[in-house]
Parts: sequence; structure tokens; C-alpha cells
Amino acid sequence: MRRDPEFFRDAELTLVYIAKRLKEALRLEEVLTGAGHEYVVETDTYRGGMIFVSERVGAFFYIAPATEAAVRDLMRDNRFRPAGE
Repeated sequence: MRRDPEFFRDAELTLVYIAKRLKEALRLEEVLTGAGHEYVVETDTYRGGMIFVSERVGAFFYIAPATEAAVRDLMRDNRFRPAGE
């Protein structure tokens, strides 16, 4: 379920994915919600491109550290590559 950052209070959340396209973000939201995981989505900028590097806007997905292993496994099972891998 998508949550507001305030839901997690002062807990330090873990970045698990940066969606570069809306379609990709919506699909990941569907996967996480379907499995009952709580997450936060925020837009932010990232640097992309190989020859012409530029700042782009993406959807950053954050989760509670306690669910990280299960969420990463779920993402891999659904053809997402978790951040940091």
C-alpha cells in the first residue's frame, strides 16, 4: 500500500527502486500493493544518459528496512532490478 512519509514517522527508509517512466512506476506500485507491502513514492531528480548526461525526474520507491529482503525478492520475481544491484 502506498503511504505518506509521515506514516513511517522517524524511521529511516530504504531506497529500493528509481522508476524512470510512469508506466514502470505504476507497474511496481501494482506489484507492491498486490503483495501487501507498504511503501513511499516520491519524485526526485537523478542523472541519466551516457553521452549527453542530464538531470531527469523519476519516481523513487522507499520501504521500511524490516521488509527489504521480501520486497527485493518480489521485485526480482517481477523483473525489476532493485537499487544497488
